[in-house]
Amino acid sequence: MSDTTDPTTLEDVRDRYATAATDAASSCCSTDCCSDGAQDFGTTLYSAEDIATLPTKAAAASLGCGNPTAVAELSEGEKVLDLGSGGGIDVLLSATRVGPTGFVYGLDMTDEMLELARKNQAEAGATNVNFLKGVIEDIPLEDNTVDVVISNCVINLSLDKPKVLAEMARVLRPGGRIGITDVVAENHLSPQDRRERGEWVGCIAGALSFEEFEQGLRAAGFVNVSLTTTHEVADGMQSAIIRATRS
Repeated sequence: MSDTTDPTTLEDVRDRYATAATDAASSCCSTDCCSDGAQDFGTTLYSAEDIATLPTKAAAASLGCGNPTAVAELSEGEKVLDLGSGGGIDVLLSATRVGPTGFVYGLDMTDEMLELARKNQAEAGATNVNFLKGVIEDIPLEDNTVDVVISNCVINLSLDKPKVLAEMARVLRPGGRIGITDVVAENHLSPQDRRERGEWVGCIAGALSFEEFEQGLRAAGFVNVSLTTTHEVADGMQSAIIRATRS
């Protein structure tokens, strides 16, 4: 699972999501200014009922490729971690699902997104939420902290995916699970093929193949691994639901 070593990539990702946060805060995203155009990403993947419960600017900042809260099967009282929480859409939806006895952490590296997420949290009146600053390769939580890890088209943005998968396993309690969505490449596509289909910050160039993703999860200590496609986002590139359990 080797990744590019281009030192500008992390800043490219940070800048892209900072711009998305600024656009959402100014309501720019009610137009097409933060749309990926050809990619079926964003709030179209959430139900109208879910969107109606959220602050407008939480939904506007969504740049994911799926709806992890719909597949994580959250229960009352669980502790949840959302990697790359952005404007807070999945954190706030999760907070409702786990109820007042549960808790949700949102992790993001972008100051602009964290500022927007905290404003959305205040508007939503969510008291069982904490947004943390950090990177997904070095999660600022203790071992065995959470029951569920979710993420929405974020792991592909990492330059060190094995470290992300290992960190997810570390912060999960034994028997804890992941319910994430991400873009996954069909196994026959080479890294060059993936680069030709889209840029890194659009979740395409950094995509793992189905085989690479499954092997990576198993190497990190996960069992019951499953990857299920939902829709195609580019030729040979699929949005997928990824589930696994920490052994």
